[in-house]
Amino acid sequence: QEQLVESGGGLVQPGANLKLSCTGFGRASSTYAMAWFRQAPGKEREFVATLKKFGDSATYADSVKARFTISKDNAGKALFLQMNSLSPEDTAVYYCAAALSYRVGNRYTAPTEYDVWGQGTQVTVSS
Repeated sequence: QEQLVESGGGLVQPGANLKLSCTGFGRASSTYAMAWFRQAPGKEREFVATLKKFGDSATYADSVKARFTISKDNAGKALFLQMNSLSPEDTAVYYCAAALSYRVGNRYTAPTEYDVWGQGTQVTVSS
C-alpha cells in the first residue's frame, strides 16, 4: 500500500515557479493513476492534473493548463508537479493521490476516484 509524502511547497511571489514532489508510490503494478489535487481555504478539493502510471498521457484542469506540468520518475515511484507563473489564485494545500486500479467509466479527475492520499503541502502565492 502506498504511503504518499508531498514536499516542495512554500511561500512565493506572484509569477514565481515552484516544483512539488510526491514520493511513496509502491510496487510498480499497484497503481493505475497518479494525480495532484488542491484545496484552498473554504473550498472543495479540486482536480489539478493526473497521469497514468504506465504511459505519458496527462490530463490538466483548465485553470492550470499551459502553466503546470505533471511528470513521474522512470520507476513510477515519484510524482512531480512543475508550477510556473504562479498567481495568488493558486494558493492552496496541494495533495498527491493514487488510484490503485482501473475502473470503467472513471475519468480520474474526481477525488472519489482515488484510494490513497498524501498529507498535503502548503503553497502560498503572495507579494
